[in-house]
Amino acid sequence: MAGFALTALANHFAAAGATTAEIGRHLAVVGLPWVLQPLLWGPVIDRATPSRMGPRRYWLVLSLACAQVCLAGLLLLGAAPGLTAVSAVLFLHSLAASLADTATDRMIAGSVPADELGRTSAGTRAGFVIGSAAGTAVFAWLLGAGGLPAASGALLLLTTPLALAALLVREEPGDRLLALRRGSAARVAARGRVGEAVAFARELLAAFRHRDAALLLAMCFAIDFGLALFQVPFAVALVQVHGWDAGDLSRLQAGLALLGGTLGAAGLGAAVDRIGPGRALRALLAACALTFAVAGGLIAAGFEAAAGPVILGLVSVVPALLYVALLPTVLLASRAGRASATQFQVYMAAMNLGDVAGSALAGPLAGLLSSVIVAAAVAILFAACTRAVPAGRDLAASPGTDDTRA
Repeated sequence: MAGFALTALANHFAAAGATTAEIGRHLAVVGLPWVLQPLLWGPVIDRATPSRMGPRRYWLVLSLACAQVCLAGLLLLGAAPGLTAVSAVLFLHSLAASLADTATDRMIAGSVPADELGRTSAGTRAGFVIGSAAGTAVFAWLLGAGGLPAASGALLLLTTPLALAALLVREEPGDRLLALRRGSAARVAARGRVGEAVAFARELLAAFRHRDAALLLAMCFAIDFGLALFQVPFAVALVQVHGWDAGDLSRLQAGLALLGGTLGAAGLGAAVDRIGPGRALRALLAACALTFAVAGGLIAAGFEAAAGPVILGLVSVVPALLYVALLPTVLLASRAGRASATQFQVYMAAMNLGDVAGSALAGPLAGLLSSVIVAAAVAILFAACTRAVPAGRDLAASPGTDDTRA
């Protein structure tokens, strides 16, 4: 889905004449539910009432059904809808998809041992990028050949069987495969519910009072902010300034994502489990700083068009590997306590907020700053993140992540 909504569609509308600001606004609108995710869905999952299907799996199945209904809505927009209408429908889809993501993350956090999180992160990352890469390549061709209706219909047909697969995976052996009725929960007095909500909010706030948690939260924002700030205008410039074909660009982006998210992620996942996510995170942040410095140097030397594939590779593959180390760190930092799902989603929302903010600012800044300056600024940002990682111990071992919080 991400390959269709965030890459193939963006390139398609860029080729049709959409400005960098319009493309950035589309990316921001579609990404907004992922920013609001902890407020919308974290408490829903953390405080879920019993269900015969399992407390998290119930929400997973429900949200996937709603997501498919939203995709069907794309077919009602006509043959040549405007980008604003497409963004609005995909915003609704993101609302449902972000709930499904919250439920899935909480199921992982509650069942995967700590020494297997690196490989689990690599597996989930590989699944994401394979789907994104395939979606980018396939739907870039479909958008060019048959327009949005053909691409939307194919997307609905391809994703429906995948959504139905959630019906076959139980949280616990005794869970029912399908049960529409919720389990019975004890009724709590209104004052008791208020007190429980206040205690929940206090526990959540306490998790972010420690220096390491605050640093990790800031890094989650900064990483995606810097990436969007450079990648969005660079991709638009390749199509509109340097004459790249939108389909060719989408296929290149898909191939690069596939390279980083499969072969690279698989090898790195095992390394993260062996050396710890903190050390791996520092090394990859430093590598990202270096790649953006090199990219800026190539652009400054006048090779922006000729070296476009190299630059895209530098700013796509290495950051994709960074997430394999970042996600286990975040999972370990938010594994304990009643607010664990919400805490994890706050970190994820910081990343999504960075992506939304970077996409929204990319257009205005593209008219003020050259791509060389932007690349240099992003390199400095990653270097600062490298220095901010506490030395000598993993971020995941921060004092605010155990069960002793009041």
